[in-house]
Amino acid sequence: MFDISKVKTPCYVVEEAELYHNLTILDWVMMKTGCKILLAQKAFSMYSAYPMISQHLKGTTASGLYEAKLGREEFDGEVHVYSPAYTEADMKELVQICDHIVFNSPKQWQKFKGTVEQSGRKISCGIRCNPEYSEIETDIYNPCFKNSRLGTTLDSFDDSLIDGIEGLHFHTMCEQGADVLKRTIPHIEEKFGKYLHKMKWINLGGGHHITKDDYDLDALVECVNYLQNEYDVQVYLEPGEAVALNAGYLVAEVLDTMKNGMDIAILDASAACHMPDVLEMPYRPNIIDSGEAGEKAHTYRIGGATCLAGDIIGDYSFDQHLKEGDRLVFCDMAIYSMCKNNTFNGMPLPSIYLHKLDGKLELIKEFGYDDFKMRL
Repeated sequence: MFDISKVKTPCYVVEEAELYHNLTILDWVMMKTGCKILLAQKAFSMYSAYPMISQHLKGTTASGLYEAKLGREEFDGEVHVYSPAYTEADMKELVQICDHIVFNSPKQWQKFKGTVEQSGRKISCGIRCNPEYSEIETDIYNPCFKNSRLGTTLDSFDDSLIDGIEGLHFHTMCEQGADVLKRTIPHIEEKFGKYLHKMKWINLGGGHHITKDDYDLDALVECVNYLQNEYDVQVYLEPGEAVALNAGYLVAEVLDTMKNGMDIAILDASAACHMPDVLEMPYRPNIIDSGEAGEKAHTYRIGGATCLAGDIIGDYSFDQHLKEGDRLVFCDMAIYSMCKNNTFNGMPLPSIYLHKLDGKLELIKEFGYDDFKMRL
């Protein structure tokens, strides 16, 4: 563990050792199956860590032009991109940097087919499909919920428009295990199996919790090998969370404490600005050396310093009273939080540190007023 007194708060600290641990697990999956695993940059795009990650994974996947550029410039590997819709201006640039482009519908493919063909580059194109099956319970994260805009259902899959398409893309999962994938595959086959036989690859998207302690790796290997053998396709996986799971922390400092029916602590970090998934999912991140409300001697409601009334991280208990200057360390903050943070209320973005394998704590980025002004 790094020395929390040595960092400027608020800050993210990413552990190279934990990244390496996750990457060795993903290496094993690729070795056992021959599948290709990509980094989903929407979850983790700290490109100072790309030299290490690119030694293991086969490339990056992007949600648009800027992420695609980042993958091409900073990561040695394939560049994939998917968006629900593309602009003509973006597509003109994407065809010059991407190896795979996934379209949301056959109609989108037809719109940009000429641009792809005229690029002079070998680009493998695919269609994102919606098998209308998912076990995700929260609609905001469920790409297959009713009336979803993400992917084409079988009813809307016009096979007269897919000439030149080489792959099908399915994203149906979120923080789930291989058992869910195993139950999902029959729905993919029922709806789109007749097309898979004509494809070169299938992309199973993200949401695979591959590096979680209780994940069934053997079941994943079984699923991947089944698809590759049954349909003679190359399988791609594109987890983001699994790459940086448990590899990062958010360190915050107590600015003040007060009472209003209970003890309250105000931090220099914010749920709304620095960990928005806490409010969106919602969930309660772990704080090192804390307990559930009432579990330890002193319970506090932890909140940020913005004007948003709901900028509340959660209720936690501690062995000692919190006081101004105390530092709290939130776990598993490398994923999504670093990509989704914002400067609402003019809150400064957290600094970013990399705790390297050799034990050195390297300051990667310290954000200031100029960075805030550039976002406006």
